[in-house]
Amino acid sequence: MKFIGFIFKLSLFFLLCVFLHYNLPDRDIVRIVDTEVSRVDKRDGAFGRGEPDVGTDRMETIDVRYISTMRPNGKPMVYRNQDTGWGWPPYFKFDTGDLMAEAQDLAAKNGTDEQIWVAVKHYGWRIKLFSLYPNAISLKEVDGPNARLVPWFNIIFLTVLFGVLLFIWSLWRGFRKKRIDPVAAKIDESIDAATDKVGDTISDATSGLRNEASGFRRFMRRWFGSR
Repeated sequence: MKFIGFIFKLSLFFLLCVFLHYNLPDRDIVRIVDTEVSRVDKRDGAFGRGEPDVGTDRMETIDVRYISTMRPNGKPMVYRNQDTGWGWPPYFKFDTGDLMAEAQDLAAKNGTDEQIWVAVKHYGWRIKLFSLYPNAISLKEVDGPNARLVPWFNIIFLTVLFGVLLFIWSLWRGFRKKRIDPVAAKIDESIDAATDKVGDTISDATSGLRNEASGFRRFMRRWFGSR
């Protein structure tokens, strides 16, 4: 049971890490090289497909804006640019059009000899197998590909989350010590008492059977000479 409990807790911790990794913001330093708008199918409940822009009708096909970039190592990275609105995750993004204009302007600047490096704030994963793209939240010019970015939001959020979880664990520990442990102790005592009683009953029955068997053997030896 301890092993099963350990596996269960480890699974919950793993799921929490996956959830936070997908939803918390991250930033990449890239060069924006192109933008485009594509018409794609929107299947209800499809993970990572995004939602129509705020204020538009919910249709089976939606317009998805993409921002194509290049990383400092020369590898491409593509982001989708979609509103989150009032939904999840709660980034309250309503400026998809404005962000597209910024991306187009930065892409045009990169057409000159000067390279413009941008920190793209985003959430989500890039999974080529399922055609999933991270959703860009904001763009910010930086000095170069080696610009240092400190994830203050993630640091503060994870610190607060750890404090809340620690507080909940402390409350649960106190509740268990005052309410659950005494009841569990009484149940254990009742089970032990019942086990002892059953054991005594079985012991008495065993002793009786042994006495009966001894009397039977004496009877057989006396009358039939059996050994």
